[in-house]
Amino acid sequence: MKFVDEATIEVIAGKGGNGAASFRREKFIPKGGPDGGDGGRGGSIFAVADRNINTLVDFRYARLHRAKNGENGRGSDQYGAAGADITLRVPVGTMIHDAETGELLHDLNRHGQKITLAAGGQGGLGNLHFKSSTNRAPRQSTPGKEGEQRRLRLELKVLADVGLLGMPNAGKSTLISKVSNARPKIADYPFTTLHPNLGVVRTSESRSFVIADIPGLIEGASEGAGLGHLFLRHLSRTRVLLHIIDVSSPDPEFDAIEQAAADARAIVEELRRYDASLYEKPRWLVLNKLDMVEDPEAAQRRLCELLGWEGPVYTISAMTGEGTQALVWALQDWLDAEKQRENIEQDKLAGVHVEDDPRFDPERHQPEDFQSGDSGPDDRAGTDRQ
Repeated sequence: MKFVDEATIEVIAGKGGNGAASFRREKFIPKGGPDGGDGGRGGSIFAVADRNINTLVDFRYARLHRAKNGENGRGSDQYGAAGADITLRVPVGTMIHDAETGELLHDLNRHGQKITLAAGGQGGLGNLHFKSSTNRAPRQSTPGKEGEQRRLRLELKVLADVGLLGMPNAGKSTLISKVSNARPKIADYPFTTLHPNLGVVRTSESRSFVIADIPGLIEGASEGAGLGHLFLRHLSRTRVLLHIIDVSSPDPEFDAIEQAAADARAIVEELRRYDASLYEKPRWLVLNKLDMVEDPEAAQRRLCELLGWEGPVYTISAMTGEGTQALVWALQDWLDAEKQRENIEQDKLAGVHVEDDPRFDPERHQPEDFQSGDSGPDDRAGTDRQ
C-alpha cells in the first residue's frame, strides 16, 4: 500500500434536532398542557488511534465526513433520536492540526487514544420545559444548535525507536531488510525508497524495537531538494539515529573516504538547518559495505579523523550481514537503558519513590563509556555526536 503521511479533511458534526411545541389533546382531558419533546443531539465525529493502520491513504479519497443530524422532538413527550456518531480510525502517531491556523490540536501517540474532532449540536428544548405557574400553555420551543465544522490537516509521524539516516544508495534499505521483518524495494539506483519503511527487530521473545528507513537525503534537503525533506519529520520521534555511510568505491583511484566524509557533513548540516532538536539527537556512525573495502579498520580511522568523530562507530556489510548482529544487540541494550532511565525520571517527577535498581547504572550508559567497533553483542554504543 502506498505510504501517505498527510491529508486534509473536513468534518461536519450533526445539527441538533428542534424542540417541539405541542399540547396534550385527549378526549375528556381538557387543557392537557404542553407535551412537546426535546430534539435529539447531533452526531459527533471522533478520531481514535489504531496501531493496525499504517497510512492516511483513506483520507486522501474520503475528504468530507458529515455526521447525522438529530431528530426533531415530537408531541406526547417524545424526544428526538440522537444522530449517529462517526469514528475515524487513524494510525498511531497522527498529529491533527487546524487547517486554517496551523494550530496543533491533538497528538495521537497511544493505541486506543480517542479524541473529539467535532462535537454535535445540542438538541432544542420542547415547550414542556417552559411550563410554569404563570405560563401554563407555553408555545415557545428552541431550535437545535449547529454542530461544529472544521477543516483539519492530518500529519503522520512515524513512531520508531531507531531512524536510518544517509545518502541515497547508502544501504539503508538493505540493512533494514536484513535485521527486521521489513521488505523494502532494493535496487542499484538512487531514491529507490520513496516512503518510510518500518520494521520490527526482535532480539528475543520479550525484547524488540522498531526501526525506520527514511528516503535518502541530499544536500539542500531541508529546503526541498530531493525526496528526504518530505520525511525528515519522521526522524523527530526516534530515540537514536543511525547515520549509514557508504565507504566503498568501484573506482580504485577515487577517494571514497574523502567523499563519504563530505556526504556525512552535508547530511549533518541538513539536520541542523531543518530542526535543532533533530540535530541534537543521539547519532551513531555505521560504516557500510565493508566487504568492498580492503582495510575496514584503516577506513574507519581515516573517516573518524576527517569528521573529528569520537562517538560510537560500527562497521558492517548490510549485504552479507557481517557486523549487523553486534549493532542490533548494542541498539537493544541502549534502548532498554534509555527507556528505564526515562521511566525513573517520570516517577521522580510524579513524586513516586524510586528504589535503586541494581541492574541500572546511569554512569554505565554515558557516551564516553562506550567502545566503538563491532566485536560482539557485549559492545555498547552511546550518544556522542560530532
